[in-house]
Amino acid sequence: MTRTTTTDRVFASLRESILTGEFPAGSLHSIYRLADLLGVSRTPVREAVLRLADIGLVTVERNRGVRIRGVSVADVQAVFELRLMIEVPAAAYAATHAGPDDVKALTDELDGMRLGAEAGDEAAFTGHDRALHHAIGHVLGNVRLQHEVAALRDSIQTRGASTLHRSRGMTEILDEHVPIVEAIATGDPAEAGARMERHLVHTASLLMGQVAPDAAAVDDAWADRLRGHLYVPGRSASSRQ
Repeated sequence: MTRTTTTDRVFASLRESILTGEFPAGSLHSIYRLADLLGVSRTPVREAVLRLADIGLVTVERNRGVRIRGVSVADVQAVFELRLMIEVPAAAYAATHAGPDDVKALTDELDGMRLGAEAGDEAAFTGHDRALHHAIGHVLGNVRLQHEVAALRDSIQTRGASTLHRSRGMTEILDEHVPIVEAIATGDPAEAGARMERHLVHTASLLMGQVAPDAAAVDDAWADRLRGHLYVPGRSASSRQ
C-alpha cells in the first residue's frame, strides 16, 4: 500500500470519527496515539491531520497535539442562514422568469438525480443535485450568486457533513427537490420560494441533529428569526410558517 493510499485511508477514518462524535470537538489527541489507534506509522497521520486542518476540522497545537474542531451546530446554522437568504428569493425569481430552456435544464437535472438514486450512484446523484441548484441561480444571471451557493455547500460538504445515508436517503432528498422544480415550471413564485425554504431548513435541521454534541433532535424553530424576512411573494414581513 502506498503512502498516499494510507494517508487517504487515515484521513477518511479520522474525518468520520470527528463527524460521528467519536472524537468530540475540543478534545486533544497526539499524533503518536492516533498512529497507534489506526495501526499505521506517524507519517500518514501527520499528512492526514494537515489535510483535516486545511478544511477546518482540526487545529494543530505546537508541542501539544491535534485539537478537534469538528462541524458545530453554529457552523451549520450560519451556512444555511446565508443559503436561505440567497436561494429562497432566487427560486421565487426563477419561477417568474425561467424560460423553456431553463425549465428543461432543471428537469434534466432532476431526472439525473432520479436515475442516480435508482442506480445507487451517490456521486452522480450529488452532482445533479448541485447542478440543479446552480441552474436555479442561472435564471437570475448572477454568476457571483452561483459561486457563493457552491462555496457555502463546499464549506460543509468538504468537511464530510452530509445527511446522505446518515439522516435520509437519495429518494427522500429527490422528493424535496421535485416540488421546487414543479413550482418553477408552472410559474408559481410563492410556492417555489416556500418549497426551497422548506428544503433548506429541513436539511439544516438534520445536519444540526447529526453534529449536536448530545445528538439531540433539532427542530425547525432555529429558522424562525429569518422566516419573516425572507422574500417570498405573498408572505407578509411578520408571517411565520
